[in-house]
Amino acid sequence: MDQNAIEAARAAYRRDGATVLRGILDSAWIDRMRVAVERAIAAPSDASVEYTPQGRQGRYIGDFFVWMRDADFAALMLDSQLPALARAVMESDESRLFYDQLLVKEPGTEEHTPWHQDLPYWPVRGEQILSIWVGLDPVTIESGAVQYARGSHLEGKLYAPRAFSATSGFAEVYARMGLDPAPDEAALRERYDVISFETQPGDIIVHHPLTFHFSAGNLSRDTRRRAIAIRYLGDDARWDARPGTFMDKDSVRAMLREPITLDDGDSLCEPNFPRC
Repeated sequence: MDQNAIEAARAAYRRDGATVLRGILDSAWIDRMRVAVERAIAAPSDASVEYTPQGRQGRYIGDFFVWMRDADFAALMLDSQLPALARAVMESDESRLFYDQLLVKEPGTEEHTPWHQDLPYWPVRGEQILSIWVGLDPVTIESGAVQYARGSHLEGKLYAPRAFSATSGFAEVYARMGLDPAPDEAALRERYDVISFETQPGDIIVHHPLTFHFSAGNLSRDTRRRAIAIRYLGDDARWDARPGTFMDKDSVRAMLREPITLDDGDSLCEPNFPRC
C-alpha cells in the first residue's frame, strides 16, 4: 500500500473511529481462508458460541483463538500484510497478535450483533490497540455489514459489555465489571452519524476498540457472511487485570498455549500473544 493511502486511513481512523481499505488481500488469501473457515466451523472449540437459538432459521456462530489450532489462520494474522498495516495505522514500532474471532452469519440468519465497544471485553489498555475486520464474502447492509457510530471513540469512556447471546455464559462474566450501561441504539443514532462500508473480498475494515458498532442479521437468501476479526496490540498496550473480561471465562482460558501469569500493567508476551 502506498504512503498516501496509509496516511488517509490513519486520519480517518483517528477522526471517525473506523475506515475501509480496498483490495488489501489477494484472491489467493481469500480462497485459502474460505477453506480454513469451513474447517473451523466443522470442528468448533469449546469456547465457540452458537448465537442462533435451536430451531431458528440460519446460523450465527462465533469462535475465538482459531489461529492457535489452524495454521492458515496463524499465517494470515502473523505472516500476511495485515500486521504491517496495523503497525502503520497505530503508528507503532511493533504489532502483537492479541486474538482472532471468527463470526459467520449464514443466509437467512436474523440474529444481530448488539451495539457495543470492543475494549471493555478485553483485559488490555493503551492507545495502540486495533481491530481489523476481514470479510470473505461480498458484504452489504442486507447481509450484515457492520455499522459504526462515527466518532464515538473520542468520548474515551468504557461502557458495560453486552453478551451476544443470553445462553453463552458471558453475561455473568461481564457483570463483574461494574461499568455504566451502554447507550441504547436510539441514543447512539441521535448522537452520532452511523456509517457502514459495503465490501468485496479482499477489502478490510479497521476500527478503534472504543468505537460503538453493530451488525444486523444476514437477511440475504444466498450470500454467506464469513468474517474474521483480528485484534492487534502496539507498543503501549498493557495487560489490564480488571475483572469481568472475556478472558475470565474458563473455556477461553483453556484454549491458550500456556496459563496467563501477567500482572496488571505488564506488556503482553509470547506464546499466547506473539510478536508479528
